[in-house]
Amino acid sequence: MDMLLPDLKLYNTLTRQKEVFTPLDAQNVRMYVCGPTVYDLAHIGNARPIIVFDVLFRLLRHLYGEKHVNYVRNITDVDDKINARAAEHGISIRELTDGTLKQFNEDVAALNCLVPTHQPRATDYIDEMKNMIERLVMSEHAYIADEHVLFSVNSMPNYGKLSNRSLDEMKAGARVDVEAYKRDPMDFVLWKPSTASSSKAVGNNKTEPGWPSPCKIKTPGRPGWHIECSAMSAALLGEEFDIHGGGLDLIFPHHENEIAQTCCTFGTSRMAQVWMHNGFLQMEGEKMSKSLGNFATIRDVLNDWPADVIRLTMLKTHYRQPIDWTVKALDESQKTIDVWQARSDDSVAVLSDHFLVALADDMNTPLAISALHKLDGGALKSCAQLIGLLRQSQAEWKHTRQSNTNVDENAIRKLIDDRLAARAAKNFSESDRIRDTLAEMGIRIKDNKDGTTHWEVM
Repeated sequence: MDMLLPDLKLYNTLTRQKEVFTPLDAQNVRMYVCGPTVYDLAHIGNARPIIVFDVLFRLLRHLYGEKHVNYVRNITDVDDKINARAAEHGISIRELTDGTLKQFNEDVAALNCLVPTHQPRATDYIDEMKNMIERLVMSEHAYIADEHVLFSVNSMPNYGKLSNRSLDEMKAGARVDVEAYKRDPMDFVLWKPSTASSSKAVGNNKTEPGWPSPCKIKTPGRPGWHIECSAMSAALLGEEFDIHGGGLDLIFPHHENEIAQTCCTFGTSRMAQVWMHNGFLQMEGEKMSKSLGNFATIRDVLNDWPADVIRLTMLKTHYRQPIDWTVKALDESQKTIDVWQARSDDSVAVLSDHFLVALADDMNTPLAISALHKLDGGALKSCAQLIGLLRQSQAEWKHTRQSNTNVDENAIRKLIDDRLAARAAKNFSESDRIRDTLAEMGIRIKDNKDGTTHWEVM
């Protein structure tokens, strides 16, 4: 039997402190996380919130029961980036988004992320968005201008609370060349006109997707980005829910605008009771950028490293801290998984108290991983599997390692010959050094009685 489960504490961006998490309804714990905009392959930075909130999803299921956790991760499939990419490739918008979504789902499944309870596509919730927009206009929280519908930021008394910015500060930082139809520089778009005229979303490469507009606007249009998440979360989780997550870059303006739209539509004081945000990822000490040549997709990294190695590397840094993505860190994680695979087994065991306490303290995965280093057998495997690691048998892991290891047989043979020469000269320190070098390359050697040496990939 497991220990008495510890209180779950989560850092709330809204209050800027760790708080004991108490769900609005323990029979229906609800979490919403902003998902991908499906116009291109997801990069390794996109994998961080996917893995972070997958671990939280697993922990919530452990604490409250699998049937009592409702996790929504949306898909943005209507966006100007999507329009531009479809036009660039000369394909329909739907063809682009269907193909990119399929690749995304394959990538995150390969990372051993559980499938969310719901994965809604924005284009399936257009009616819900239009309904919210019309309610906002009727309550004078939004207005119509030049065939656009805009949210009036001045109508929201607490706007800026999540990002801890005053309205005056935000206005001072607004662009000078604000669109003429805006009443205030901070007002943001809920709906905008499109070039399409169909009653359904159009997807050829010469038009923008368009639907009949709300508020009796005659020109077909499409939603702004922010209203999409408000509509989907409300439809699937309710007017108020437990946890809203995403990357730090979404705090402002996206999440700030979500709160404004949702609270003003439903007359509620909050949208989610806990707001959680993960830190950024940089490649070898630099911001990831195609122009710098250090841009890597999830698929790129999966081609070079096993999924467990990628997950462990992500989780060795606390989710709220920045993470430096390096080959050295990946290599260290691979060696750790090698050790854990050798030490674990399928025996029945309870979860470690120290491991659970660490996870319950705002998902302190670095501390939880330090607890894993002290475990073995079934306890090690059970705890590791709770955060999505050690899903493979030892035989499966060995096969994965072999397929992910690029073996330079000539270099290995040269090192083995050098080691045999060192042993013949009784230079055992050099012999040991070469053995260690081979081990670091993922090569295990065995000396035969006839004086030869056999090698294999670990």
